[in-house]
Amino acid sequence: MMKKRLSTAWSSFRGKLGRDRGLKEAEPSPGEIAADVLSSDNTGKEPRYSSTQFFFEYLVVVSLKKTKEAYEPQITYQFPKKDGLVRFQKEEQEKTFKAITLFCFPEGINWEPLTEYPSETFSFVLTEIDGSRRNGYCRRLLPNGKGARPPEAYCIISSLACFGLFSKIFDEVEKRRQISMAMIYPFMQSLREAPFPAPGNTVKIKSFIPDAGTEIISLTRPLDSWLEHVDFRTLFRCLSDEEVLQVFAATVLERRIIFIAEELSTLSQVIHAVAVLLSPFTWQHTLIPIVPEILIDVVMAPTPYLLGVQKRLLDLVIDQSDLLVVDLSENRQETFITKIGDEKTIIPHKLRDEILQALKTRPEKATVEELNRVVPAAFFPFFVKTVGHFNQHILRKAGEPAVFQRRNFCKALESKSTRHFVKKFVQTQMFDLFIQDVEQQPASQEGFFQKKVAEYREKMKKEKTKKH
Repeated sequence: MMKKRLSTAWSSFRGKLGRDRGLKEAEPSPGEIAADVLSSDNTGKEPRYSSTQFFFEYLVVVSLKKTKEAYEPQITYQFPKKDGLVRFQKEEQEKTFKAITLFCFPEGINWEPLTEYPSETFSFVLTEIDGSRRNGYCRRLLPNGKGARPPEAYCIISSLACFGLFSKIFDEVEKRRQISMAMIYPFMQSLREAPFPAPGNTVKIKSFIPDAGTEIISLTRPLDSWLEHVDFRTLFRCLSDEEVLQVFAATVLERRIIFIAEELSTLSQVIHAVAVLLSPFTWQHTLIPIVPEILIDVVMAPTPYLLGVQKRLLDLVIDQSDLLVVDLSENRQETFITKIGDEKTIIPHKLRDEILQALKTRPEKATVEELNRVVPAAFFPFFVKTVGHFNQHILRKAGEPAVFQRRNFCKALESKSTRHFVKKFVQTQMFDLFIQDVEQQPASQEGFFQKKVAEYREKMKKEKTKKH
């Protein structure tokens, strides 16, 4: 089965632009370390920096420029400027910038000048044919000025997935933009030259602001790096625990799911959160947190997807069948506009109750950190109890490829309802590719899931011993 990991309709969009080459990402010179960068707070045996990674590739400002008929999104600021590009590199850059304008303003040209516009931050992903990804982080806001005016967008393109960190960077960019566009350059230059911190570590950047003097800006990565692109608060603010579980169930079986909301930030945060609930498995199909209006036909695709669609386009998606349409709007009449009908029964009843009980342990107004602790702890045991015994059913013979014994794996489960679920789950692409990776690993190599299963079982063993 071919590995298919399309995080956006980017590849399709590239086709519309006449794509015939993969994007080349400009590499910073290896020796770049800014004089303005201070040492990390944390010390220890682990590396403090991810030495081969840098914060970002581009920062651009996308403005809505008045044309004869409407407002057209155009890039009005770019950092860094890339000179000396050969012809095909210029073409690739132009295509990338065209995509950026599309995802920063997915509404297209339907804009009017505004006197008020709440700032919002969201993200998108650009996926190449070779499977490599670049993340787009976008903040839209109303620029300084008087009277009605269209919003503008700041967009950072990076190979790094770290939403919280880039949100803080946007705070600093926005603060400097209010003073002068020229103030953005020295801050972003220091940031571009800074080493990207390893999980749990901090990088400090010195930046000068007129009238405020030199500021020290601390940028810290969370210790659990697989959660750094996620904010669970929006998911649990928009949906009840029961509703989250139904969405999770449909996602686990790789169904077509469309999320509806008015705010772009709500769509991107909810979709990324739902995808993380699958850990240690990975969503392998189309994932577009915000579908631009020009690409709305993607809802017709027969293959699994996670899509975010603005509510004004709802009429264009609800005539589909065999999918789950989830309304995240505050003023919604019902959460599930369209559903298959079995979402409540996909997860075995006992395991479903365990997840709901675990979710109840979070505080009423839980912080990001508290949710990052409670939510994975609620969902991960589900996979341990249903498929955590996979390694016992990998047949390995000297000189021969390892083979997963699927039938014996399913039969090993005592619970009839759990066995019924697992027989469906083993048919998904996420499980199939996971097993393929395990089969290719040496028997001595312990993967992430094996380690987590062992840790979980040891923890349960200790808790059981305490009770006795």
